[in-house]
Amino acid sequence: MSISNHIRSFRAGISTLAIFFTILSIGSTHAAAPLPTWARHGMVVSAHPLASQAGLDVLKAGGNAVDAAVATAFALGVVEGYSSGIGGGSFTLLHLANRWETIVVDGREEAPGAARSDMYVDNTTGKVNPELSTTGILAGAVPGHLAALNLLLERYGSMTLGQVLEPAILLADSGFELSQTYARSLALQKDKLKRFPSTFAVFFHPDSTPLGLGERLYQHDLAQTYRILADEGDKAFYRGEIARRIVAAMKADSGLITMHDLTAYKPRLRKPVVGSYRGYSIYSMPPPSSGGVHLIQMLNILERFDLKYLGLNSSETIHLEAEAMKRAFADRAVFMGDPAFTSVPVTGLTSKTYADSLARNISRFRTSKITGPGNPWAFVPEGTPTLPSISTEAGDSSAEKDRHTTHLSVVDRWGNLVAMTATINTGFGSGYVIPGTGILLNNEMDDFSSAPGVENFFGLVGSDANAIAPHKRPLSSMTPTLVFYQGRPFMVVGSPGGPRIITTVLEVISNVIDHGLDIQEAIDAPRAHHQWKPDKLFLEDGIPFDVQENLFRYGHDVSTGGNWSGAQCILIDLETGLLYGGTDSRQEGAAKGY
Repeated sequence: MSISNHIRSFRAGISTLAIFFTILSIGSTHAAAPLPTWARHGMVVSAHPLASQAGLDVLKAGGNAVDAAVATAFALGVVEGYSSGIGGGSFTLLHLANRWETIVVDGREEAPGAARSDMYVDNTTGKVNPELSTTGILAGAVPGHLAALNLLLERYGSMTLGQVLEPAILLADSGFELSQTYARSLALQKDKLKRFPSTFAVFFHPDSTPLGLGERLYQHDLAQTYRILADEGDKAFYRGEIARRIVAAMKADSGLITMHDLTAYKPRLRKPVVGSYRGYSIYSMPPPSSGGVHLIQMLNILERFDLKYLGLNSSETIHLEAEAMKRAFADRAVFMGDPAFTSVPVTGLTSKTYADSLARNISRFRTSKITGPGNPWAFVPEGTPTLPSISTEAGDSSAEKDRHTTHLSVVDRWGNLVAMTATINTGFGSGYVIPGTGILLNNEMDDFSSAPGVENFFGLVGSDANAIAPHKRPLSSMTPTLVFYQGRPFMVVGSPGGPRIITTVLEVISNVIDHGLDIQEAIDAPRAHHQWKPDKLFLEDGIPFDVQENLFRYGHDVSTGGNWSGAQCILIDLETGLLYGGTDSRQEGAAKGY
């Protein structure tokens, strides 16, 4: 063999080894995750260290999980205001240890009374104008987050609204340094935000450049709004001074929310949807969220396959997860909506028998074409109420744009659990700061189906079940979830991410139960996502090339790159009772305990 041939052979060998070791290193990225934070008495996990600290300080001062969660939520509305705040909504699961009861508080936004099913359809073209439902004052629904926080605190907390607002008031008035995530989000949304003078005044320099990394953001109007709430309670927001400012803004800029809409708003108490997975009990969010129903549906399907044997993020495991995801999202597009306006076949969708019927059509080595939903109504026993979670009133999706919404998890020393997911929908919501209040208005009207089959911001399609109607709550994907084992609390789970919330929560739970990862590894492991439409399998960075190639051979349209969501979770060790907090390394959050 010539010297040149020896060199070529040597180089080829080195190249092969390099590829091999690259694949090994990519495939084991979860092993590089930092250790979870541990504590004995209490734990708060959220998307920002300052917010987690606010919650932890409340726990150390003797507050319970509700007090800490509400304080954390208010602080997040300041330091992560592009994702959540009192101009938006929230869903909360609360487990009360002394009563062994799990309660759902629905603080979802509602369509104004003047909303119409065709309000975003252009009269000239007859087509939906998507900007109207995403940007500006017309995109805003009636906020519910504050009412939900107040209800939680009054019924289940031990502190006053003024006490839990103190950290947030200080952060808003004294300011805080912008993180990489905040600065990047502000830069991405600058063109939308520049359009509104009240927003420009908060987030921009006089030369029209947005605040940047490390610069201090002051929100004096928001601090004053919080002070009014501390003194007067949530009635100031729904019928008092703040309400009057909201209504004045609506009249000035052709918005729809009226004083009647605000005074009529009530958070709702609901019952969680309940399922099981390999001996663990799953409690999650009912409609108007699709999250809990389809989480349980997908777990029911996957329970039929030995994912532990197939391995974490193997070709077969991801393939089976994608097949379960597709079927669930096809059902979501047709059957899900506000249960006060449409019958939702919750019992059928969460039935293990229905899951059996879906799983039978899944090939282990070939993807299937899903043309429409299944028939969950056939699995609703005769005489079963079709709306088991009806409430009682209580007084293309890119990785970058999927992070807006936030989640927090709390466990206190008495064993109470809180999983809360809050949102103003997309980054900075509608982009409109209500003048004189510092409140960013949500753009949750985009979560309705503007017209059957028309995609929303996240590429999701819907039907008449999720059409716009006065005082209706739009469908959501938020999936705050509690997991128990033989009656003992085991996990508090949730994430932002639009439709990827549901699949993120699914994968975190499976990573722990099926693959034995600790909570930090389970969160940091690379993810996959499929939402039926578009018919595309999204894979995060870190999925090995050979797995991608196999999935392509199975027939999947594979799209790779980027990362998404931002899970914030707690695991309770069943033997020792120690608390382990995991915060998503894709973000800049923190798990803090004592």
